[in-house]
Amino acid sequence: MIARNRCSSSVKYAEAMAAAVLAGTVLSISLTFASGVVSAVAPLSAQAFGAANPALVARCLRTGFWAALLLWMPMMTFPLYGEELLLALSSPPETARLAQQYLFGLAWGALPAMWFSAVRSFMAAINRPEPALWITLVAVPINALLVSLLVCGQLGLPRLGLLGAGLATTMVNCATFLTALWFVTMRRPFHDYHVLADLWRFDWPLMRQLFAVGTPISMAILIESGLFSAAAFLVAAISTTALAAHQIAVQVSTILLMIPFGISMAATVRVGHAAGRNDVSAVKRAGLVAMLFGVAITAVLTLAVIAARFDIAELFLGGSSINAGATIGLAAELLLVGASFFVTDAVQSIAAGGLHGLKDTRVPLLFAGIAYWLVGLSLSYLLGLKMGLGAIGIWIGLSIGTAVYAALLVMRLRRLTSRLVFTSDA
Repeated sequence: MIARNRCSSSVKYAEAMAAAVLAGTVLSISLTFASGVVSAVAPLSAQAFGAANPALVARCLRTGFWAALLLWMPMMTFPLYGEELLLALSSPPETARLAQQYLFGLAWGALPAMWFSAVRSFMAAINRPEPALWITLVAVPINALLVSLLVCGQLGLPRLGLLGAGLATTMVNCATFLTALWFVTMRRPFHDYHVLADLWRFDWPLMRQLFAVGTPISMAILIESGLFSAAAFLVAAISTTALAAHQIAVQVSTILLMIPFGISMAATVRVGHAAGRNDVSAVKRAGLVAMLFGVAITAVLTLAVIAARFDIAELFLGGSSINAGATIGLAAELLLVGASFFVTDAVQSIAAGGLHGLKDTRVPLLFAGIAYWLVGLSLSYLLGLKMGLGAIGIWIGLSIGTAVYAALLVMRLRRLTSRLVFTSDA
């Protein structure tokens, strides 16, 4: 977050925002990959919890700590040399310099952020996710306040500009991790697991398993985000108005996906618990309940978005653009076209969560490449640019690709649960 107030005279707000976006782009690719690997703590520890093996649950968290550290060290190469990288990509020198300042402050918070993610997965796996939720809710306003204070130099603090914005986020990330660590070491039932015992003992077998499960998760996330980046380039080739409308629709879809994403994490844990105790019927039940619950909530939210699509588009745009009317109208159309996309995106997220609970991540990665790039991007290009449907055609392609991915994941989940029934009967 960048404070826009009386201190903005030192750095133009538009330049600061552009620099922040570029800095986030530099860090996001490596951070997304690392976070995906660390997220494998959830299915591994959930299965260990279901199997009533508390020692293995603690080992999973400790291995997640080590994995985050190993990934963070090479990851720091990108932010520490971000200015050179951005200049090589033809970014304006002043913007690249400002982005480097932001990265210097922001990059150090990546490691505690990943450690907190590992602790959050551990808490969810043992059916105690509440502390992580409250820590996050408290951290958000504190981060906003610190950003404002350090950017502008208020209350006697030095004015640090974008460096201060990055440092504020780093400090909050450190505080959230330390608070979560206090919970898991001092409060019941967490401290019963003794998660810091033998912390320095490197667990190679479990580390290999963590990377085997987590790396495909990371790659699938990168494939999905890459699809939307490619779609943005396709839309940019049409017009600036189309790109603005596309960004509004993407932001709405991101917000709508937050609830299914949470349900997806719950599906990972519940399916993992059932798989750990070899309860085939519970595996089926957990996947089905999560799917129905997520689809029902997303369908209701989607109907609300359709009904208020013009108001939502206007809210994002604020009427400040010269072509505000055209942008609002196109964004409203994209939200209408994207209605099916919102629901199928929820289905794929929850189905993927169920598969993660079974530690099945490689085949879903293959499905992501086929559905998103071979189907989704190809159709977006053909419908949007070749057949002249513009941004609407691109969103039709995205919707079809996501629907194909969701269908493949659901079929995969059903097939695996059928195998479990067969194995159990045998």
